Amino acid sequence: QRYDTLLEQSTARQTQIRAQLLHVKSDLEAWQEAAAAQAGEKAQLEARLQEITAQGETTAAAVTAAEGQAAKLRGQLSDAERQVQSCAARRETLKNIAERYEGYGNSVRRVMEVKNRYPGIVGVVADLLEADKKYEIAIETALGGSIQNIVTETESCAKGLIAYLKQNKYGRATFLPLESIRGSGEFREQGALKEPGAIGLADSLVRIKGGHQTLARHLLGRVLVVDHIDHALAIARKYHHGIRMVTLEGELLSVGGSLTGGAFKNSSNLLGRKREIDELTAALEESRAKREAKKNELEKAVREEAVEKAALVRLSEEANEIRLQQNTAALKERQAQEKQEELQNSYAELQKEASLLDGQKTQIEGSRRELLAASEGLESRNRESEEQIHRHTGALEEKKAEREKQAQELSQVQVAFQTLSQKDSFLLENILRLNQEMEALRKEAAEIREKIRESHTSAAQKQEQITTIETELTQLAAARQALEEETAALSERRDQEAAGQKVFFEKREALLEDVNRLDKEAYRLESLIEKYKEQRESLINYIWSEYELTPVAARELCREGEEFGSPAEIRGRTQELKKEIKELGDVNVNAIEEYKEVFERYSFLKEQHEDLTQAKESLEQIIAELDEGMRRQFTEKFEEIKREFDVVFKELFGGGQGALSLVADEDILTAGVQIIAQPPGKKLQNMMQLSGGEKALTAISLLFAIQNLKPSPFCLLDEIEAALDDSNVDRFAGYLGKLTDHTQFILITHRRGTMLRADRLYGITMQEKGVSTLVSVNLTEEEYQEEAAAASNM
Repeated sequence: QRYDTLLEQSTARQTQIRAQLLHVKSDLEAWQEAAAAQAGEKAQLEARLQEITAQGETTAAAVTAAEGQAAKLRGQLSDAERQVQSCAARRETLKNIAERYEGYGNSVRRVMEVKNRYPGIVGVVADLLEADKKYEIAIETALGGSIQNIVTETESCAKGLIAYLKQNKYGRATFLPLESIRGSGEFREQGALKEPGAIGLADSLVRIKGGHQTLARHLLGRVLVVDHIDHALAIARKYHHGIRMVTLEGELLSVGGSLTGGAFKNSSNLLGRKREIDELTAALEESRAKREAKKNELEKAVREEAVEKAALVRLSEEANEIRLQQNTAALKERQAQEKQEELQNSYAELQKEASLLDGQKTQIEGSRRELLAASEGLESRNRESEEQIHRHTGALEEKKAEREKQAQELSQVQVAFQTLSQKDSFLLENILRLNQEMEALRKEAAEIREKIRESHTSAAQKQEQITTIETELTQLAAARQALEEETAALSERRDQEAAGQKVFFEKREALLEDVNRLDKEAYRLESLIEKYKEQRESLINYIWSEYELTPVAARELCREGEEFGSPAEIRGRTQELKKEIKELGDVNVNAIEEYKEVFERYSFLKEQHEDLTQAKESLEQIIAELDEGMRRQFTEKFEEIKREFDVVFKELFGGGQGALSLVADEDILTAGVQIIAQPPGKKLQNMMQLSGGEKALTAISLLFAIQNLKPSPFCLLDEIEAALDDSNVDRFAGYLGKLTDHTQFILITHRRGTMLRADRLYGITMQEKGVSTLVSVNLTEEEYQEEAAAASNM
C-alpha cells in the first residue's frame, strides 16, 4: 500500500510538474516578449532623444541668434530714439528762436510782439523770403540790413508802429509799406546775365509769400548772383564796376568797386530758419518712422525669441520625460531579464525533479513487483499475524488517530512554509527592485552633481563677466566725467564767444541804425513830393472824423453857406452842437465785443466753478474715506499699543498695571489719550498724579511699546532716564538691550547704569582751551578680548 501510495503520489507530482512546466514556459515566453518590447521601446526612445537633442541644439542656436538680433535691434532702437530726440529738440529750439525773433534787433522784436494789435503787419523780410539752401548765403548777403525790415500793408500802419517805437523808446526800425514801394526798375546790364559764372538776378532766385513780387524786385532786383569771386571780378571789370554782385560764398561787390568778404559767420541764419525747421520736421518724421520700424522689428524679434525659448523649454521637458521613460524601460527590461533567468532556473529545476520522479517511479514499480511475489509467501505469515493484528488493532487505531493528527499538523506546517516561501520570494524580488532603483537614483544623483558643478563653473564665468562689465562701467564713468569737463569748458568758451558776438551785434546795430537813418532821410525826401497829397488826405480825414462829410458834400455846403450865416455864427452853432453831443455821454462802440469777451469769461469761470465743485465733492468723499480708514486703523493700532503698553509697563516696573484710554464722547482722531498707571504697591491713578520718576518710566514704557510694534532702524534718546533711580535705570537699560536686534540706539546720558550696558561710549573732552577732542571706547571688543584671554589661559 505504501508503494501504491508513493506511486500515486509520484504520478500526481509528475502531472503537477508538467502543468508547472507549461505554465513556466508560457510565462517565460511572455517575459521574453516583454523584454523584447522594452528593448524596442528603449531603442525608439534613444532615437527620439537623439532627434530631440539635435532639435534642441538647433533651437538653442536659434535662441542665441534671436537674442543677438534682439540686442542689435535694441541698440538700433536706442540710436533711433536718440536721433528722434535730437531732431525734436533742435526743431523746438529753432521754433522757439523763430517765435521769439532772436537774432533780430530789439526794435524789430518789440514790433513783432504787438503784431496782433496791428493787423497791417505782413512780417519781417526774412520770414517772407525763401530760397534754396545753396543760395541762402548769397541772398542774405545781398539783403544786408534789409533782411530785418518790417513789411506792412499800408503807410498808416507803418506810421503807427513808428509812433509806438518812439513812445516806448524801443529804438528804430525800417518799414516797407506794400502800397508805396516800387520795383527797382529794369536791370540795365542784361548782357551780364550771360557772362560766365552768372547765375541770375537775386529776385529770381527767391520765393516770396503772398505773391509780393514787387517787394522782391525792390530789395533784390538789381543784385546779380555769381558762382565765385573770380567770375564776379571779371564781370565787374568788364562793366566798369557798375553792377552790385554777390557770390555763393557771401562776397559782396558794390557799385564803385568796393569788395566785402571773409569768413561768413552767421549763427542766426535768419533766412534759412524756416527751411531748417521744415528739414528737421521731415527728418523727425523719418526718424520716427525708422524708430517705429525698429520697434516693430524688435517686437517681432522678441516674439520669435520667446517662441524659440518656449520651443527649447518644451524640447528640454520632452527630453527629460524621454530620459525618465528610458530609465523606466531599462528598469522594466532588467526586471524582465531577471524574471526570465528566474523562470529558466525554475524550468530546469522542474525538469530535474521530473527526471528524479521517473527514476523513483521505476524503482517503486520494481519494489512493488518484488513485494507482490513475496506476498504469497507471506500469506501464511499473514494469517498467523491476523491474530496479532486483532490484538494490536486497538493500539493501531490509537496510533492512526495520532498519525492523522500529526499529518494535519504537518499539512498546516507545510502550508505555512509555502506561504513564508512565497513571502520570502516576494521580498527578494522587492529587494532586487529597490537595489536597482537605488542604483538608478545614484546615477541620477551623480548626473545632478555634475550639473551642479557645471552650474558653479558657469556662475564663476558669469561673475567674471560681471566684474569685466563693472570695470567697463567704471571706465565709462571716467570717460563721462571727462566729457562733462570738456562740455563745461566748451560752455565757457561759448559764453565768451557769445559776449564777443554781443559786441559785434551792438556794432552791427549801430551801423544798422545809421543805415536806417539814411533810409529815413531818403524816404523823407521822397515824401516831400507827396506832401500836399498827405495834407489833402489829412483834411479829408478831419472833415470825415469831425463832421462825417465827404469833400463833395462839403463843397455843396460851402455853396449854400449863406443860409447858415457868417463863419462866426457857424462856428458858434458847431460848438453848441458838439456840446449837445457831449452831454449825450460817451458811446461805447466796443460794447458788443466787450459783451462777447465777458460772456466767454463767464462761460470759462462757470466751467471752472463746476469743475471745482466736482473736485470739492470728490475730495470730501476721499477725505471721508480716509477719515474712516484712519479711524479703523487708529482703533486697531491703539488696541495693540494698549496691550503692549501693559506688558512693557509690568516689565519695567517689576509688576503693576498700565492702561491707555481715549477721552469719551470725542472723535477718536482728535480725542485726548489718558494714561492710567498702577505701579506695584499703589492704587490705579492718572499718570499726572505720579512722581517725576514714575512719570518718566511710564512715558518710556509707552515709547518702548510703540517701538516693539513698529521698530524703527534708528533712534536717538536724549537723557530720557535722567529722572529714574538706579534700580529703574538698570531695568531701563536691560530692556533697551532687548530692542537692539532691530533698532540702533544713540543715547545722550550721564547715568552709570545706562553706560555700563552700552556697546560703545563717546565722550568729549577739552584738554586745551577751545580745542575739543572725541574719545571713544568699544566695550564689546574689550569684552571679547577679555573672554578670548580667559579662554586661552584655560
